[in-house]
Amino acid sequence: MASLITRNLRSGAARQTLTGLDVEPGFVSAARVSVNGRVVVEQAAGVPLAGDVLREGEVNDVPALAEALRELFKGGFDKRVRIGLASQRVVLRTLELPPIDDRKEMAAAVRFQAEDQVPMPLASAVLDFHPLGISETPNGPRLRVAVVAAQRELVERLLSAARLAGLRPESVDLSAFALIRALQPLQPRDDDAAVVYLSVGGLTNMAVANGTICVFTRVLGGGLEAIATQVAERRGIQLAAARELCMGIGVDPERPTRAARPTTMDEITGGGDAHPATPDAPAADAAEAEVRSVIAAGVREIATEVRNSLDFHVAQGAEALPSRVVLSGAAAEVPGFPERLAAELDMPVSTSLVAAPKAGTLSGVSPSRLSVAAGLAIEEAPR
Repeated sequence: MASLITRNLRSGAARQTLTGLDVEPGFVSAARVSVNGRVVVEQAAGVPLAGDVLREGEVNDVPALAEALRELFKGGFDKRVRIGLASQRVVLRTLELPPIDDRKEMAAAVRFQAEDQVPMPLASAVLDFHPLGISETPNGPRLRVAVVAAQRELVERLLSAARLAGLRPESVDLSAFALIRALQPLQPRDDDAAVVYLSVGGLTNMAVANGTICVFTRVLGGGLEAIATQVAERRGIQLAAARELCMGIGVDPERPTRAARPTTMDEITGGGDAHPATPDAPAADAAEAEVRSVIAAGVREIATEVRNSLDFHVAQGAEALPSRVVLSGAAAEVPGFPERLAAELDMPVSTSLVAAPKAGTLSGVSPSRLSVAAGLAIEEAPR
């Protein structure tokens, strides 16, 4: 299906050449892609954000985000961007209408039903819709329409930061839709069961899709950034150092971690004297165990949110639970994270990344973080 654009800002945009811009708590990334049966990253970059710039996906500090975006776009990206939106104040609903061909009549019917179906005042919301096709029901043929509503203030603050940075926003799209567009072509062709797509990074963005059709989406309460924040508070260290510890130590004590990256005793223990950690340092061992414990608790929390969301999805009329989970985002690189999530969900979890870019095309970002940005750079999933 074509992407459901939450807000089109310009008409006649050359959408295939847009830069995809993914803004999440703790990190912002941009990607330029090509499409040849799959999404291939041609250029990408990312920069970290201070912990208070975004909160739960919503822009808290417009000037600080604009400054980060100016830094990000020094790499020569096209400044025409499609921006991803992921927040608990965004709602997706699927409505059933009588078959309607006329777009204006459809818009009026959608707005009328949305008054009851969307849990926010439409006067203060940005609303968009996309017809999914005709389906047969006990009441005869019905037109299924996907509807997205977002708080207007949420969208405007995101756009303000982009414009302040000198960017030219062409549209705003749900990050969940971009995630599906980027990763669905990489899934087995003969698997037509529903799939859960999870991007776990600054937040946890969840989407359930049948093929390319998103049937459910929700932004969950925690993500890797929340886990790192807790590590920073427990160890009395900077958030940036806590992020590195999570990525280096992981959740699986069976995996070697200290040889993977240079770690200082100061980072591990939160002490004041920085000197290299050694494998037999008791303080570092205890600190590593604590970091693993915090990550494990975070995985359990995410798994609980996913299970509760799937239960809600089924209660709303879904035919069956999805069969598996596709994981992306920074958490996909945390040692043991996918395996622990699979155990907590009692469901297969695989990691999926957009096509590896050529050497030298990435700046400050790993492929695991690029699924949403890459999906935003295109409007339809490759066929």
